[in-house]
Amino acid sequence: MNITLEQSEIIQKPLHVTITGSKSESNRLLVLQALFPNIALENVSNSDDSDVMQMALKSEEALIDIHHAGTTMRFLTAYFSSQEGKSVTLTGSKRMKERPIKILVDALRDLGADISYVENEGFPPIKISGKAITKNEVTLKANVSSQYISALLLIGSSLKHGLKLTLDGEITSVPYIKMTLNLLHQLHIDAEFKGQTITVQPKTEAVAQQTLTVESDWSSASYFYSIVALSPVGTVITLSSYKETSLQGDSVLAKIYKQFGVETTFKDNAITLQKVSDVSKDTLIILDLIHAPDIAQTIAVSCFGLGLGCDLSGLHTLKIKETDRLEALKTELGKLGGEVIVTDKTLKLLTSTQIHENVAIDTYNDHRMAMAFAPLALCTKLRVNDAEVVSKSYPEFWSDLEQIGFKVKKV
Repeated sequence: MNITLEQSEIIQKPLHVTITGSKSESNRLLVLQALFPNIALENVSNSDDSDVMQMALKSEEALIDIHHAGTTMRFLTAYFSSQEGKSVTLTGSKRMKERPIKILVDALRDLGADISYVENEGFPPIKISGKAITKNEVTLKANVSSQYISALLLIGSSLKHGLKLTLDGEITSVPYIKMTLNLLHQLHIDAEFKGQTITVQPKTEAVAQQTLTVESDWSSASYFYSIVALSPVGTVITLSSYKETSLQGDSVLAKIYKQFGVETTFKDNAITLQKVSDVSKDTLIILDLIHAPDIAQTIAVSCFGLGLGCDLSGLHTLKIKETDRLEALKTELGKLGGEVIVTDKTLKLLTSTQIHENVAIDTYNDHRMAMAFAPLALCTKLRVNDAEVVSKSYPEFWSDLEQIGFKVKKV
């Protein structure tokens, strides 16, 4: 399905959008719920990734296809490795078979896990023969995706002797590690992050019955920050359900978008975004996004739509996402008239004075490419190819855009 977005304007009246639960929180809690069934969950993400996670955790099949869901692949690799007597093969899409898993597999093997590669060394599909893991000490490179680290932490308390994880080098994506640890703490699991070492104690008694509510997804909120930034002064949109004391690293949006003239107000489990000022064309947005790389696409597109330059760093993990997001941004912004320079961990956008019309944006099986470029419909007419990819994290995205004034046509 492709979508044409006519040049649009936001409805100038109070607007309210409810966004589904965080995919990052949901997938962590779903693994913990599988380990500790006394947990009940509310506001779980209705994204494809979380649907696939729930399906996989309930599956009795020997072959489990997780499609494009990278988080699911990594978390389930650790989970099934620790399930004694359970044998499964995890596979996925063509792109998933190109995404590395070796670092996590090596760490699990060091702990005693039984994992083998079915096709190419270092990549899915992988065959896992679950067993009781008794070793408890392992070292992992600290600058890898935090999902490898969280995958180990999530199963740590279910292991006989717990887990002592030493991180070697500069630690990246710390907010996602802290999110995982905070969720463990909510279940009264003893876990400590001190220096370069994370220790998770074994949980010997049952987790008390409790209900945990998943906060709405801040990454999804980013697109509305972009929309407000590209709209006239006075534009207001309210989003729920959000907390000022969020566990999600992408909550840094509230601070970042002040540079775009957008103020955030927290009240009654919601955030209100308001465009309070225009931004000088001389403004250069300089950000280190090492702790929030998933919002890089949104920020780059916001800058382009406003005719601003940006210099973004800390983006090395974007090379191994659903696509190489840095090269994809360079290509698609280039179609629109942007000049972009990328390295393996940085993106520089030069200032521009025009936006080409009727450009077809390719999405590369990447939900964030589709959603990050959509706000540009406030500036020009464009088409988004394979627009259904948004279901990976935000299935209602296009209907929510229509609700606030976007002219969306399926073609």
